[in-house]
Amino acid sequence: MDPKLLELQMLIEELEKIEGRGTELISYYIPGEYDLSRLLEHLSYEYSTAQNIKDKTTRQNVMDALAKIINYLKHFKKIPKNGLVIFCGNVSEEPGKTDIKLWAVEPPEPLNIRLYRCDSKFIVDPLKQMLEPKQVYGLIVLDRGEASIGLLKGNRIIVFENRESWVPGKIRAGGQSSVRFQRLIEQDVHEWLKYISNKARQHFEKYKDKLVGILVGGPGPLKERFVKEDYLPYYLKQKILGVYDTGYSNEFGLKELVEKAKDILQKTQYIREIELIKRFFEHLGRGSGLVVYGWGDVKKALEMGAAEVVLVSEDYRNRIREILELAKQSAAEVELISKDHPEGEQFSNFKIGAILRFRLY
Repeated sequence: MDPKLLELQMLIEELEKIEGRGTELISYYIPGEYDLSRLLEHLSYEYSTAQNIKDKTTRQNVMDALAKIINYLKHFKKIPKNGLVIFCGNVSEEPGKTDIKLWAVEPPEPLNIRLYRCDSKFIVDPLKQMLEPKQVYGLIVLDRGEASIGLLKGNRIIVFENRESWVPGKIRAGGQSSVRFQRLIEQDVHEWLKYISNKARQHFEKYKDKLVGILVGGPGPLKERFVKEDYLPYYLKQKILGVYDTGYSNEFGLKELVEKAKDILQKTQYIREIELIKRFFEHLGRGSGLVVYGWGDVKKALEMGAAEVVLVSEDYRNRIREILELAKQSAAEVELISKDHPEGEQFSNFKIGAILRFRLY
C-alpha cells in the first residue's frame, strides 16, 4: 500500500476513536479550488451562530475550534486541487480541560462534496470510501453437495454465503425406478444451480460498478456446466475470467480458488501480500542476508536506506507512524499484512520484517 494511503488509514482509525461531550467536533469537507473568501465567510457565519449554543462548554469548544480552522485557512492562497478535509475539536478526555486539535488532509482523489458538520463524532465515511478497493473479484466454488460465494476485495476474501445443497447422493436402484430417480436428481441439480446463480447475482449486484471479473471453481465437473449453460445472467457470465479445479467448495475452496488464479490476480493486494511474504521466507530459508525482522533490525535497515519493503502484521501497529516516517526518508514501501491468508497468519509471528536492497552485515 502507498505509505500516504496507509497513513490516511491510520488517521481515520485514530479519528474514529474520538468522541466529544457534545456536538463540538467539526468535520469540514471542501472541494478542490473552492473559493477561499466564500469559505472564510461561511466559517465566520458559523462562528457567530455558535454563540447561541446553550451549553457553555460546548459553545466555547465549538468557537475555539472554528477560530483555529479560520486561522489555519488564512495561510492558504487556494484550496488544493483534490480538495481539503479538516477535522477540529476538543479531544481532551479530562472534564474541565480543553485540548483543541486540528487535522488537515488532502484527499487521495478529488472531493465531489462540500460538507460542514458539528457532531459528537468526526465524519470520516467519505474518506473511508476513498480507501476502498476500486476493483473487486467475484468468487464462486460449487459442487453437488455444497457451494460458497465470496468476494476478493483488496487484501481480504469476504465470504457472503456457504450453503449445503438438497441434492441427494447417487441412488443405486435398478429398472424404471433408477431412471425416475435419476430424473428427479437431475431436476434437483438444475434447481441447485439456479439457486447459486440467484444468490451470486444478489451479492454481486451491490458491487457491479467495481466488479472486474468472476472466478469459478469446484472439485467436480458441475462448475463447467454452471458456466457453460445459461444459469448466470449474461452481464455476469461475460465477466467470468477462469474456471479452476479446487479441492473444496467451502471457505477453504474460495481461498484455494484465489491461489489457483494468481496469474489473473497478480496485481491485486491479496496476491501481492502472499508473494511478498513468500519472498521474505525464501530469503530467510536460504540465509541470504536480504531479510531482517524485529523492530530493532528493521529500524536500522530503514535508517541505512537498506529496506526495500517493510512488512507489518495488522496486529503490530504501535510503531506504524514511526515506520512510515522512516520509510518516507528512504523511499521504502510499507505493506500492512492481513491475517486473511495462511501466509499472513504465519508472518504474524514475526510482527515486523523487511526485504532488503542490500545486506546489513
